[in-house]
Amino acid sequence: MEFDIITLTPEELKALSAVQMKMLRTAQQKKNALRRTADREYATFKNIVMTNGMLESTLLAEKRAELDGEIEYQSSVLADNLIYNMSLNEPLPDGGDDGGDESSGYIVDYSLPYTDRYIIVRDFYFAIEDREERMELYKADDVARAYLGAYYSTLYNVLEVYSK
Repeated sequence: MEFDIITLTPEELKALSAVQMKMLRTAQQKKNALRRTADREYATFKNIVMTNGMLESTLLAEKRAELDGEIEYQSSVLADNLIYNMSLNEPLPDGGDDGGDESSGYIVDYSLPYTDRYIIVRDFYFAIEDREERMELYKADDVARAYLGAYYSTLYNVLEVYSK
């Protein structure tokens, strides 16, 4: 896959963690989907213009400029979010951890919707058979608290009543 959502050297690309690479791939796929959708919309608009005999008008150029402008804006939002989320998963300069995937045991990807985050964390904790151990680990998991937001208490209630 070619990455053009943000500029990275081959060395920087190789240095990305698995989570950062997943974030990069997801953002690039979203950008590619934006381009495909805009191209389909343009093709439909072009057919309408041609059918109505207005091929010589400036409508096609204006529509292309409008779609390109929207792609540029949406891509810049994706790139900004990607850079921010990737920075959350970098180790701290003093060797500390920022709560990324290595300390939590599950993938921490802030580009995912909360429902997907919930499923990832839920599955991780459901794999722990001992209910007391599971609850103690979950209570102490500050990464999950920040990662899940309002879903944290919902998952807490589910884990509390769940027993194998």
